[in-house]
Amino acid sequence: MIQTRMRAQATGMVLAFVAAAPCFAAEIELRFDTLERIIAEQLFTQDGRKYVRGTPATKCQFAYLEKPRIGADNGLLRVSARFSGRTAFDVFGGCVGLGDSFDLTIVAAPIVRNGAIGFKDVKITTTKDSYYIRRVRAALTQSFAKDVKIDVKDQARKILELARENASYKVDLASFDLAEVRVTPDALVLVVEFRLVVH
Repeated sequence: MIQTRMRAQATGMVLAFVAAAPCFAAEIELRFDTLERIIAEQLFTQDGRKYVRGTPATKCQFAYLEKPRIGADNGLLRVSARFSGRTAFDVFGGCVGLGDSFDLTIVAAPIVRNGAIGFKDVKITTTKDSYYIRRVRAALTQSFAKDVKIDVKDQARKILELARENASYKVDLASFDLAEVRVTPDALVLVVEFRLVVH
């Protein structure tokens, strides 16, 4: 009984020390298959599609990406996807104008932007070429660099605050700061500073 009490007190002191400790840097390794799921949850939210123009209701004016696959390319992040788009006019129920579907590959350097993962030095290659495809590449290059971001704080919170079964304490993520991002052959590595409060 006394040993159990002493163990509980010792555990309480350790937890109190951890809870009061300053922020420390740690690395989170996001394997590419996990990163694909995070991107699907955050960006590809309309039937597995990421609309970059229009909506499913605008049948003659739309553009979307689907089926993203993620990997590494010489220290950069590589995203392969299928693009479908149309820039046309609705004429008697039919679409008259430009449009196409093709595979493309986006290669970019991940960076920290406003606490999330952003991208710079974006380059896009396609499996075929045309006037329309060149316009799509130019628009997507600008959009990907400017608008696309991946927020990892919510996923980190879920992992770090995961309830332990029969635990007599609770863990809260008090602060979380993404400091650096780098690409390895198998994963995206995030260098983060965080503080946990145990109570």
